[in-house]
Amino acid sequence: MSRLTRISILLAVCFALDKGLAILRQVVIARQFGLSSELDAFNVANNIPDLLFALISGGALAIAFIPVLSEVLTLEGRQAAWTLFSNIANLAFLITAALAVIVAFLAVPLVQGELGIAPGFEADQQALVVDLMRLNLVATLIFSISGLVMAGLQANQHFLLPAVAPLLYNLGQIFGALILAPEIGYRILGIQLPAFGLGVHGLVFGVIIGALLHIGIQVPGLLKFQFHWSPILQLHNPSVQKVLRLMGPRLVTMLCVQLIFLVRDNLASRLAEGAVTALTYGWMLQQVPETLIGTAIGTAILPTLAELFSQQDRLNYQTVIERAVRVLVALTIPIGVILALGLRPLVAFAFGFDAAGTDLIMWVTRGFLLGLVGHCLLEVAARSFYAQQNAILPLIAAVINVVIYISLGSVLYRVLGAPGISLTDSIAFTSQAVLLLYLLNRRFDEKIRVSATLLRSLAAALLAAGVVAGVVWLSAGRYPLVVAILAMGLGALAALPLVWREVRILVRL
Repeated sequence: MSRLTRISILLAVCFALDKGLAILRQVVIARQFGLSSELDAFNVANNIPDLLFALISGGALAIAFIPVLSEVLTLEGRQAAWTLFSNIANLAFLITAALAVIVAFLAVPLVQGELGIAPGFEADQQALVVDLMRLNLVATLIFSISGLVMAGLQANQHFLLPAVAPLLYNLGQIFGALILAPEIGYRILGIQLPAFGLGVHGLVFGVIIGALLHIGIQVPGLLKFQFHWSPILQLHNPSVQKVLRLMGPRLVTMLCVQLIFLVRDNLASRLAEGAVTALTYGWMLQQVPETLIGTAIGTAILPTLAELFSQQDRLNYQTVIERAVRVLVALTIPIGVILALGLRPLVAFAFGFDAAGTDLIMWVTRGFLLGLVGHCLLEVAARSFYAQQNAILPLIAAVINVVIYISLGSVLYRVLGAPGISLTDSIAFTSQAVLLLYLLNRRFDEKIRVSATLLRSLAAALLAAGVVAGVVWLSAGRYPLVVAILAMGLGALAALPLVWREVRILVRL
């Protein structure tokens, strides 16, 4: 296996464990709160704190930061890299703290206004959103540093601790759901767990605990790479200015991404109770394969792409991208079809909703799964431009994405309800990925060609769909949980020979 393949597999395993814990967390929360107005309020309250994190030290700064930090590390050494890190981390914390104060002060109009995040909620539900959102800002402050620590370690080609950190974040949230939130403690393996009875507020305290664990687990990695913090803020440092120049367009790009989540919940709040939560769960289910495949590969290749570009090695730069794109196209289309057809019994078993609630989540999930290939391709396409320290073209694509989302979503949610919103997501993000790949391909002398891979992937998806549907039909409704797992497994095995060429490419990525 190549080094990138080993890193991708490591990340995929850690991401799989993370998603498993995330699903366990959501199962505990779902069985405790159901499709309730209280849980809708908790999910909506996360939006603006998540927006701050994404803009300051999450997706915005981290992806703009890694290429420059990799360049400094390659050309100037580790000491200079950590000096750059201190400058950016100090700046990120100060900006996040200032914005957190502003958001806490303006929380009421941000929630209740017609253009706010929950205009369709009742007054008491809106008040709960305000309370939870202000509390959630504490975790955002912690993440303003922890997100950059992840980027710093990845730039040093260390991926293990940053991949483990989300596991501990989920454990903190599970602690909040199992211990802090319930009135009566759960009984697990004969042990009666204590309960603090904090209700939905206990979930937010779990988020804060998880954030502390998230940064704590990464400290040994900082020590390994001889990190030292400096209380400096050198805005005229050339490397700092380079990060800031990249971050400007990237910040607006991430603002567009987060705006989509705000629009999604704005539209969903106008629908029946439970629509917001159904979209949250559907998005979470789609994110499992997207994270294990798209995010794992995209995260693994970004430092390498940045290094190859700084060395002006255009041939290997293009080769890495082409291999990644072919692997993503080959794998995600059959996987999306298999999950769309076979997932329902697992959703019913895990969340314990009635038939109507399960159907709602499944149709929402299917809408999201239509865009699985687009989301995964976007992970590679966007990073390919950031590795070149080009943040303008991803920004243009993101703006087009928002225009499509708002225009189409405003129509489809009225016609199809919550599934119309998830379908809008798939159309918008797939359009963004296709546009970026087209623009990227124009820069290469030898074009990236995926038509043969696409045809094999579609054939594999069709074959897998027939196998899954056939197994379910032959079972005549007996043992639905076992049959669903068996059907999806057989469907994957049937599809595998048709995409085996790309699976072999993954091994030598």
